[in-house]
Amino acid sequence: MTAITYRPEQPADAPLVAALIDRAFGPGHHAKAADRLRENNRLIPDLSFTAWEGDVLVGSVRLWPVTIGGEPVVFLGPIAVEAELRKHRIGQTLVERACDAAAKAGWRAVLLVGDAPYFGRVGFEAEPAKAVRMPGPVDQRRVLLKPLRDGGADGLAGLVTAG
Repeated sequence: MTAITYRPEQPADAPLVAALIDRAFGPGHHAKAADRLRENNRLIPDLSFTAWEGDVLVGSVRLWPVTIGGEPVVFLGPIAVEAELRKHRIGQTLVERACDAAAKAGWRAVLLVGDAPYFGRVGFEAEPAKAVRMPGPVDQRRVLLKPLRDGGADGLAGLVTAG
């Protein structure tokens, strides 16, 4: 494996990212409740990152604006890494870069639906998201939140909407 480089997602990356997500999640991934928050929403390119091995896209993470009970936060996902490279911490690095960029941009928290043991390594927890309601059916234990500043999770409760 050659060195992995990271950079914010560029408009020209979109078809490559879409193909990577399809490979990583399969054709049924659009049926997930989390996709409802991405439909007709706008990607935040400065907070979305790609990973490259030479000139080959090998990883991606995207952030989207949403509200929880009317309070703005960012929604992380999907995160995708080529299967043969998943053991190299590329996904974790992408998530860390996206969260750092969101904190620097002034966002209060990052929300996601994912595996608590994996995302717990980078500061996501289910407890701060216990009053957060996703649109559509979701295992509440997989709704995770990471405050980006002191008090960032305070008062976050209610329905998550795109926006």
